[in-house]
Amino acid sequence: MTTAVIVDAVRTPVGRRGGSLAGWHPVDLAAQPLRALVERNDLDPAVVDDVVYGCTMQVGEQAMNIARNAALAAGFPDTVPGTTVDRQCGSAQQAIHFAAQAVLAGAMDVVVAGGVESMTRVPIGATTEPGPGEPYGPLYLDRFQLVHQGECAEEIARRWHVSREDMDVFALESHRRAARATDEGRFKNEILPIERRGEGLDGVLEADEGVRRDTSLEKLAALKPAFVEGGSVTAGTSSQISDGAAAVLVMSEERANQLGLRPRARFVSFVVAANDPEIMLTAPIPATRRLLERTGMALDDIDVVEINEAFASVVLAWTHEFHPDRERVNPNGGAIAIGHPTGCSGARLMATLVNELERRAGRYGLQTMCEGGGQANATLIERLD
Repeated sequence: MTTAVIVDAVRTPVGRRGGSLAGWHPVDLAAQPLRALVERNDLDPAVVDDVVYGCTMQVGEQAMNIARNAALAAGFPDTVPGTTVDRQCGSAQQAIHFAAQAVLAGAMDVVVAGGVESMTRVPIGATTEPGPGEPYGPLYLDRFQLVHQGECAEEIARRWHVSREDMDVFALESHRRAARATDEGRFKNEILPIERRGEGLDGVLEADEGVRRDTSLEKLAALKPAFVEGGSVTAGTSSQISDGAAAVLVMSEERANQLGLRPRARFVSFVVAANDPEIMLTAPIPATRRLLERTGMALDDIDVVEINEAFASVVLAWTHEFHPDRERVNPNGGAIAIGHPTGCSGARLMATLVNELERRAGRYGLQTMCEGGGQANATLIERLD
């Protein structure tokens, strides 16, 4: 049976909105991890069967199939195709699923999967030209009354009895863990230092830009509700608007061995789930349940969990359902501290997951994240010696 493996994973540091990566055109930003993967692994890019990239806002500078454009910008031969995936915040994770599934099916041997988002240059909700720009038709809106994701986060906090203090404590711990991981060099193997581009900027960005080392419970508690008057979700307990790109080198184990490359992890199982789009952000719960059922595993069998911190209430609702060892969940912080360049985050999480499994000599890693429209992907990988 064919085994799909991860040979390498690399990402840019995550930049703040308007920060050190703001001057990068998204295509050129997306090209950096592609170029790094072939250089780090002494790989002839001509052997790549496909480049599959996630991108949430496929308009303006991110339009016209950014995966193909990024591959060409990275210097790949023009014989290497590319395609762009949109599963909202899970776009890069879905790209990784498609890559692994192609390998498992025997249709491809080498696929680069990843994602990019320049939220500075292509904001959420951007359109190419003036007009109504409404992505939901009357038939859809007859069924569902959609609200802002921040309001969904508020509703999750209400339903799962997550307090404002719970969320502030969670956010503070995200920043503390991300700062510790940075200082201890835990991200060093996955981060590609990149030239800072922006007005008045020079030098190289080597670490995630959003980590706030000086935050405190007092500062977080002083923030006003961001989405609902009298609510409990603030900017401090929400993921940061960010820029970044990441890529994962996926192969069949046989092809990796032929090329003299060491597989670092194998794909065990993956699922996609969906539920109510009006609350939108809770599908990691059924996705995780489905994955555990498919594999016959318990959450205690998982050594590291990476669940995207879209909002603190999302992760806390998930933890209320599964009661995990919190030291195994986002041990190096998450999107509240690091940032959430939406189309990139699925590959960023995978890079962090693989490296953390290696650091602690763990066996199994789970990745899951909520996605617009009430969806979620979940992926289970196994570290290989």
